[in-house]
Amino acid sequence: MSQRTHSDSVSSAPHLLVIDDDADLLRLLVMRLKASGYRVSTAATAQAARTQLGVERFDLVLSDVRLPDGDGLALFDDIRQQHPALPVILLTAHGTIPDAVEATSRGVSGYLTKPFDSQALLARIAHALQLGSPAPTASLAADKHWRRELISHSARMQTLLDEARLIAVSDASVLIRGDSGTGKELLARAIHCASPRAAAPFIAINCGAIPEPLLESELFGHVRGAFTGATGQQTGLIQAAHGGTLFLDEIGDMPLALQVKLLRVLQERTVRPVGATRSEAVDLRVLSATHCDLDTALAKGQFREDLYYRINVVSLELPTLGERREDIPLLAEHFLRQLAVKYGKDLNGFAADALEALATAQWPGNVRQLQNVVEQVCALSTTPLIPRSLIERALRVQPIEALGYAEAKRRFERDYLIKLLKLTAGNVSDAARLAERNRTEFYRLLQRHGLTPDLFRSVGADLQA
Repeated sequence: MSQRTHSDSVSSAPHLLVIDDDADLLRLLVMRLKASGYRVSTAATAQAARTQLGVERFDLVLSDVRLPDGDGLALFDDIRQQHPALPVILLTAHGTIPDAVEATSRGVSGYLTKPFDSQALLARIAHALQLGSPAPTASLAADKHWRRELISHSARMQTLLDEARLIAVSDASVLIRGDSGTGKELLARAIHCASPRAAAPFIAINCGAIPEPLLESELFGHVRGAFTGATGQQTGLIQAAHGGTLFLDEIGDMPLALQVKLLRVLQERTVRPVGATRSEAVDLRVLSATHCDLDTALAKGQFREDLYYRINVVSLELPTLGERREDIPLLAEHFLRQLAVKYGKDLNGFAADALEALATAQWPGNVRQLQNVVEQVCALSTTPLIPRSLIERALRVQPIEALGYAEAKRRFERDYLIKLLKLTAGNVSDAARLAERNRTEFYRLLQRHGLTPDLFRSVGADLQA
C-alpha cells in the first residue's frame, strides 16, 4: 500500500480565503493559518474575492467588514447566495461591531473584534469548519459509488467503511449491529454493491415486521396446497436472492423454529419451500442486522448459538448519530438538497445558528430522525435559508422566554393569588389570612390583577393563569 505523500496531505487540508486590505495584517494572518495546517488564499478587495470564489473551492471565508470597494456585509450576501453552505467569519473594528452583529443575525458564522487573540481565531475557524463542512470534492468522492447512500466524513465512519470494503469482496456472513435509525440496511446495501454479487439481487426482509405465521412462507416460499389459502406456488425470498445477497434485518426477532430452518439453509445451501418434498440449491450471501443484544438473547435461550456463529463471522457496529456529530451538517445539507426537489422549493441551506442547533441536538432516532426533521423544515420553510426557529420547532425545543423582573413578579403574584382563591373557594378572608395580608390590601391585589373572587365560588370553576 503506498504511503500518503506530503502533497496529498496539504491538498486535503481546509482551504481558507482571507480578505483584508491591510497588507501587514493579511501577511500575519496567512503565517498563523498556514502554521496551523490550513491552505490559504488572499484577496485585498471584495471584487478580487468574488473572482477567486468563482474559480476556486474554499472551505471557509475570513473577511474584514470594511473593504476598499465595498463592505464585508455585501460580500457576505453574495457568498450566501452563491455558496449557501460556505461558512463566513467577519473581522471588525470596534466602530463596525453593530454591522457584524447584524450579519450574525443574517447567518454569518461569527465575528471577531480587532485586535483579536490568535487562539480565539483558530478556535472560531475550527468550530465553523466543523459545523459547515461542505460535501467532499469530486476527487475525494471518486470510487465511492458503492457507498453513495452513506454520507459521512467522520473518522469513525471512515474506519467502518474501510472494513466494510475489505470484507465485501469475500462471501463471509456479516452481522451489523447498531441502534435503530443508524443505517444498518444502507451499510448492508453498500457491502452488496462493493461485492462480486453487485449485479445480482439484494433482497431485504425485516424479521420483526412480518407476523410469525407469514414469516416462514415469505422466507422459504410454499407450494400449492401447503396450507389453507395456498392456492398457488410462491417463491420465497431466499430463492429470490439466488446469486445475490439476502439481508435479514432484526434477526434477533426471528422465532426459534425458523432459526433452525435458516441454519440448515446456511449449512447445506439448500432451501425447502413449505409443503415441498425436496430441497432446491441456493447460492447467496447472508447479511444480518440487529439493534438488540444477541449475547443476552443467547444466555436466555432466545437465540440459537450455532446460528449466531454462522451469521457472525464478521461483526460491524454502526455508531449513533451522537457519536459522529461532525457528519450532522453534511447529512442535513444532503437531505435538504433531496427534499428541496421533492417539495419543489428553492432552498439554499441552513442559517449558521440553525446548523448549530442541529449539531448540538440529541438524536435518539439517529439519522432517520435527522432526515425527518429536515423534511419537516423543508415543508414549512418560506425562505431560501432555513432558520433556527424551524429547527427548534421540528425538534420540539421550547424557546427560552427571558422576562424582565417586573413582568416575572407580576406573573408570580397573579398565579399565587389564583392558587389561594382556588384553595379557599373564593373566600377572601381565608385567602388574605393565608397570604398574611389584611382584607383591604388583598382586595387591592385582586383588583390589580383583574381577579374576581366570585368566579372561584362556582363549583368546577377553573381560571387559567
